[in-house]
Amino acid sequence: MHHNNHHHGHHGRYQHHHHNQHLKRPLKGGTEDDDILEITPIGSGSEVGRSCVLLKYKGKKVMFDCGVHPAYSGLVSLPFFDSIESDIPDIDLLLVSHFHLDHAAAVPYFVGKTKFKGRVFMTHPTKAIYGMLLSDYVKVSNITRDDDMLFDKSDLDRSLEKIEKVRYRQKVEHNGIKVTCFNAGHVLGAAMFMIEIAGVKILYTGDFSRQEDRHLMGAETPPVKVDVLIIESTYGVQVHEPRLEREKRFTSSVHQVVERNGKCLIPVFALGRAQELLLILDEYWIANPQLHHVPIYYASALAKKCMGVYRTYINMMNDRVRAQFDVSNPFEFKHIKNIKGIESFDDRGPCVFMASPGMLQSGLSRQLFERWCSDKRNGIVIPGYSVEGTLAKHIMSEPAEITRLDNVNVPLNLTVSYVSFSAHSDFLQTSEFIQEIQPPHVVLVHGDANEMSRLRQSLVAKFKTINVLTPKNAMSVALEFRPEKVAKTLGSIITNPPKQNDIIQGILVTKDFTHHILSASDIHNYTNLKTNIIKQKLTLPFAQTYHILISTLEQIYEQIIESTESSGGGGGGGGGGGGGGANEKPIITIYNEIKLTYNIGVSIILEWNSNTVNDMICDSIIALISQIELNPLSIKVRNPNFNNIDEKEEITKDDIKKEQQQDNVIKKEDQDDEIQIKVVSRKSRKLSNKLNTITEVKLLLEQQYGNFKVDENDPLILHFNLDNQKAIIYLETLTVESLDQILKQKIENSIKRIILSVSPIGNNLNQNNNQDNENNIKIETDIK
Repeated sequence: MHHNNHHHGHHGRYQHHHHNQHLKRPLKGGTEDDDILEITPIGSGSEVGRSCVLLKYKGKKVMFDCGVHPAYSGLVSLPFFDSIESDIPDIDLLLVSHFHLDHAAAVPYFVGKTKFKGRVFMTHPTKAIYGMLLSDYVKVSNITRDDDMLFDKSDLDRSLEKIEKVRYRQKVEHNGIKVTCFNAGHVLGAAMFMIEIAGVKILYTGDFSRQEDRHLMGAETPPVKVDVLIIESTYGVQVHEPRLEREKRFTSSVHQVVERNGKCLIPVFALGRAQELLLILDEYWIANPQLHHVPIYYASALAKKCMGVYRTYINMMNDRVRAQFDVSNPFEFKHIKNIKGIESFDDRGPCVFMASPGMLQSGLSRQLFERWCSDKRNGIVIPGYSVEGTLAKHIMSEPAEITRLDNVNVPLNLTVSYVSFSAHSDFLQTSEFIQEIQPPHVVLVHGDANEMSRLRQSLVAKFKTINVLTPKNAMSVALEFRPEKVAKTLGSIITNPPKQNDIIQGILVTKDFTHHILSASDIHNYTNLKTNIIKQKLTLPFAQTYHILISTLEQIYEQIIESTESSGGGGGGGGGGGGGGANEKPIITIYNEIKLTYNIGVSIILEWNSNTVNDMICDSIIALISQIELNPLSIKVRNPNFNNIDEKEEITKDDIKKEQQQDNVIKKEDQDDEIQIKVVSRKSRKLSNKLNTITEVKLLLEQQYGNFKVDENDPLILHFNLDNQKAIIYLETLTVESLDQILKQKIENSIKRIILSVSPIGNNLNQNNNQDNENNIKIETDIK
């Protein structure tokens, strides 16, 4: 596997090879651009913090999470939005997995200060706690660093207006993107998002934990096959110790510190793990009366507010908590005192103090740590994951001294213990999860680069066929998916099931990656599209006689019908009453589609329903009329005596034979001369048309199949015999008889093609007229 680093916009991509067949497995060659699914982390790529992943496929764009980096502040802590600047206006959805700052704190900035116009989704508890957490974040930013504030209260309020709430297992559809969210464990309201675009399913886990703890259920496994899994890798290949052992280590670490009259600091984030630790400590204190004199303080006005949310959403927690809740609220603690801040705190004697933030970046936990760190009786218990670059991470290596916020160095004497309560997935949970959903592609995010590469190697070794990718920030991975394109027919377009090689004509309607073929008349039944017919009407100056007009038209167009219309009213006639007081206006209809109204000596009104064929014929009629008007003497005119021949008179077999014999005689006599048969009457004109067609059909069939034997009794019957494959072709009716169905079909198809190429317009119009004018919005596949 090799990959090329690239910035957004270039097409560097991971190359990858596949061993096992998967239904929507990428294929090589002939790729359309929108068959490429592109995943770009612009935060949390080989790092923990500022989770933010952009996914692009089939012109749709979805962003997962939008957090800040805990080790930085201000603009530097944001995801790399500049690397996707051109994509931001087109992002359809922003899906936020849970309320932690490294997943949600950049939302007000992104919604308010970039060109993002899409929709934002969170679960109910996430939205409620997001509002509280971030208003606290704004206050803290206000106190500490005014110049570098990312957003203020009004930006936060605007983002809250925009956020829509979803429940677990609820399906939402937007712009062809289907979204379902599943419980992710981790913290209250945490969700995994499954999205489906054009049949390809992508699951983004966010932070997840499959292990049930004191108050939360473990993450659920979505009940569907996933094509791409974007998964956290915070703990890499580490395996968490069993819950009870971990709790025991935690309570005994705290016990040891207070037993030696020390003060025990537990830095936590206001919400999430803090609630779990409070439940454990309260239970331990109840069980150990000798500790009752030692106070446990919990400094967080914020958590107090958020406890309301915890009570509200108790039904989203596990059975254990719900059972306790029936007796008394487990979140109303017996031994834990809420305390506003450090001012009202009596700092004498042993105590346990839980304060935020969890990585000692600033705030109350930092103040207390600096106050207590030089006394060796005191201790700190770090209960969660610490990010590189934070003080909590630094003191785990037990340095001799630390630097205070005021840049003074002081000795570090207190005991440091680390007990991970982090509700993140470990190697066992991650590999079990992958085993269950069997994704062909796994993209690792939210993990330190070293942990991530170790996890990648272990997963590749364990699941031989899975393609594991570890993109860095602002670097894309490209996967190719070519879902089968299937179009279903709806409505009256097909009355009988189509057979192989049948041509289906209709309108292809595509919405959100589903394709249907409909007949034009059904469009309004199955879609909210309307069909329109464009009627064209054109008046041309024309001062010549009717006789010149009809003669010329007849030489060029078949299917001409003459009629009259009284000029008092009637459909097409009102364009200036004719000269000579005549009340009747001549009407000429060509191919049943085009109507010419002749205003005697003044003008011609041309009317037709617009479509490709009709427009083409009308262009030629207009050119013809203009030519007659300019130079009437250049036109050859028929003899008016033949006006009254009955239109419906049939052309008989004898007519054709006579004409052919005559033709042969002329040809024999005078082969070098160009012979022009003058079209004398409508009958002979139709006859010559039919003769021409028959001659062309015979000629072109012979070119294709070799010579035919002409029937002795009838020159219009041809016999075909090749390797005992026999067929009879009737030129008069252009039909074929043969016992060999394949041969019959083959010759019939050839005849159809020949007729289409010899006389395309007449045939098309006959076909189109039968289809009730659908042709004006038909995809014309037959015009060669």
